[in-house]
Amino acid sequence: MAFMKNNTSKTMFLWLIIFTSLHCLSVSFEFQVGCNNDWVVPPVSDSKTYNDWASENRFKASDTIRFKYKKYSVMEVSEEDYKKCNSTHPIFFFNTGNSLFRLQRSGSFYFISGVSGHCQKGQGMIVKVMSEEEESSPEDNNKSFAGSTIVAAGVSKPVFGHFVFFCVASYLF
Repeated sequence: MAFMKNNTSKTMFLWLIIFTSLHCLSVSFEFQVGCNNDWVVPPVSDSKTYNDWASENRFKASDTIRFKYKKYSVMEVSEEDYKKCNSTHPIFFFNTGNSLFRLQRSGSFYFISGVSGHCQKGQGMIVKVMSEEEESSPEDNNKSFAGSTIVAAGVSKPVFGHFVFFCVASYLF
């Protein structure tokens, strides 16, 4: 009887750990801007390259986007400055050649090249980050991350749950 009580306690403790850890887990992704292409001036025939790429992806708060470039820069700007290709008042300025930008809220983010004339040639992008309501809508389950290179910065809840389960089970039993 004592053995059964001890086993039941261990099992209940195990389930408590699993359910608690699932609530704390947040999954985020890293997207490389333009998939395998660097942040460069797009070809004349395809000036919507970056906005097309951004519209094919579903971004959420806590995701990151990576800009890779050789001799250029990238800026986050206001919507007004984006529309005017105005680079004189950036919100953020990056020129390291490998810049990582964390999307910390829902809404729109506006990016342009800091090199004069490049924005007018199509080196700009609008990234729309979903709100929590959009993230949890049932229709999202049927949508994919089309055309993107995604590197998981986290793991899915079921995978994490299985990991926790097996770690704790191996420790207890």
